[in-house]
Amino acid sequence: MARKLRGFERVLDAPALFSVAYGEIASSLYFALGIVAAYALGFTPWVLLAAGAFFLLVALSYAEGTAAIPETGGAATFVRRASNDLLGFLTGWALLLDYLIVIALSTLFLPHYLGAALDRPGLADSPWDVVVAVAVILAIAATRLARHSRLYRAGIVVAGLDLATQLLLVVLGLAILFSPDALTQGVSLGTEPVWDDIAFALPLALLAYTGLETVANLAEETREPGRTLPRSLFAAIGLVVAITALIAVVGISAFPVENGRTALGDEWLRAPIAGIVDALGDPLPGWLAGGLRFYVGLTGALVLFAAATTSISGFTRLAHSLGGHGQLPRAFGRLNRRTLVSPQAIVAAAAISIALVIGTGLIGDDVVFLAGLYSFGILLAFTAAQLAVIRLRFSEPELPRPFRTPFNVSIRGRDVPVPAIVGTVLALAIWVVSLVTHPGARYAGPIWLALGAAVYIGVRRGRLLGNDALRELPPGADFRRILVPLKLGPVGEEMAATAIALAKERSAAVDAVYVIRVPLELELDAELPVREEQAAASLAEAQALGEEHGISVEPVTVRSRSIGQAIVAEAASRDSDLIVLGSAARWRRQSAFFSPTVDYVLRNAPCEVLVVAFPQGVLDETPRSPLPGSTLSA
Repeated sequence: MARKLRGFERVLDAPALFSVAYGEIASSLYFALGIVAAYALGFTPWVLLAAGAFFLLVALSYAEGTAAIPETGGAATFVRRASNDLLGFLTGWALLLDYLIVIALSTLFLPHYLGAALDRPGLADSPWDVVVAVAVILAIAATRLARHSRLYRAGIVVAGLDLATQLLLVVLGLAILFSPDALTQGVSLGTEPVWDDIAFALPLALLAYTGLETVANLAEETREPGRTLPRSLFAAIGLVVAITALIAVVGISAFPVENGRTALGDEWLRAPIAGIVDALGDPLPGWLAGGLRFYVGLTGALVLFAAATTSISGFTRLAHSLGGHGQLPRAFGRLNRRTLVSPQAIVAAAAISIALVIGTGLIGDDVVFLAGLYSFGILLAFTAAQLAVIRLRFSEPELPRPFRTPFNVSIRGRDVPVPAIVGTVLALAIWVVSLVTHPGARYAGPIWLALGAAVYIGVRRGRLLGNDALRELPPGADFRRILVPLKLGPVGEEMAATAIALAKERSAAVDAVYVIRVPLELELDAELPVREEQAAASLAEAQALGEEHGISVEPVTVRSRSIGQAIVAEAASRDSDLIVLGSAARWRRQSAFFSPTVDYVLRNAPCEVLVVAFPQGVLDETPRSPLPGSTLSA
């Protein structure tokens, strides 16, 4: 019986999605505030407020895109649907880098908050901060490789703790530290800070609002995404923008600008929230100040740990989407029983983010370089996503859109969202500013894109696929009907999922065929109740998997002396355009590369055949005791 592959489940309701969105977006304040304050000085609250308004504008397009196309992949999915695979991949590739940078920054700043909580300043000294960061990444990766956990459950707790902490700091800060004079002290726009520093700070301010892509990647796991996702997203972003601006006001009040510098972006660059707590310590009793320092430091470390964890999750989900569409090696697109997402993606996320952490330490802890590089990727993605939403209004006007971006104008007979037009112009303008002012964006960003283009070309030419796809699908082939023979074991499950994924991408129908091979000593119509029940259950689960993805799966049960002949005959009678077959590694350890069934289908099929040959160990086949004549022999 073909069991349904464990996949992404629609389990996120509005509270859970809000908590994930708030926790992911608000967590960036713990490392972004000091970086922005170092350049924007007394204008930090205004720069963060402007970046927040821009972020909210872009979120309108993301909400429309994810509601209309509720799939994993975020902006990469919109762009691929609106344009082509290459542009979709490059958008996703840029976002993969941003996930890695958030992982690196979160773990690099974590030991500074932990050191403040435990009164162990040595944790914040080099190289121990790098050592702790690497250890945290390894711990997260090891946990994810051991088992799949439902992150949203812990996310609700962490987000609630984060919100309570930030509200507490806003209330105490405004009551104890707020000073209108401090906000204007030493500040003169154009002089302190100079215009170049304002331009430098604006792209960096986007770092304070990470997480939009992580939320978009959860569209496939959200209940009623058309209604739940926009509502939760806008509520979370609105709250984050307000609290971020207020905490920035408190921070500048605590550390006013003196001689063109603020301690918030200097002494407290790596732990700006802990710096605010330190400033609150003088007016408070000693025991209360110590308790507050411990609480906020520990909360900051926990929030950053959660941010790194969800960023690894976002990386792997995006890699799953790219791998599933043949834009990364197929191994990245496979689901796994233990880890859910691809183990290879988890290892890649950990390895590259560790390299970024160590590299940052070697070049003098230049976190500003990473922040500038982050702006390169996120602004490209924001631009591409908004253009994709506009293009889809023309190319797919009938696409159901449970949420539509408001304020539209008519262009060539189509409603075009004004926020997407304005957002595209702003994103391009800020991206150009980022290229001009930030070496990370100017040099490292294009290098990363060039590397991605090389990966894409290599994958499409089959150089990185190994034996995964022994016969590639013809480019642009139009498959209306896909036939997938069901079989026992993980290979059969993977084939059912592969056929449904192809059908979803190409708007095709799937015929799931279960062949009951009848032994020669029995009549062809002999009663075989056990095998018939097995076939019915297997086909029912294939239909259930198709329903989850909106694909029609037609169940077919066939009796035959030969499985291969039955598959070929069904493909001919149903006018199939493609047959999807799997080949286990056990046959390649014998004299023949393919099983007799696969070999027969390849030689006699009336249509295209996709054979996915799994390397040894990729899918561990669970030992079973199949009945005589079962489809395991395929």
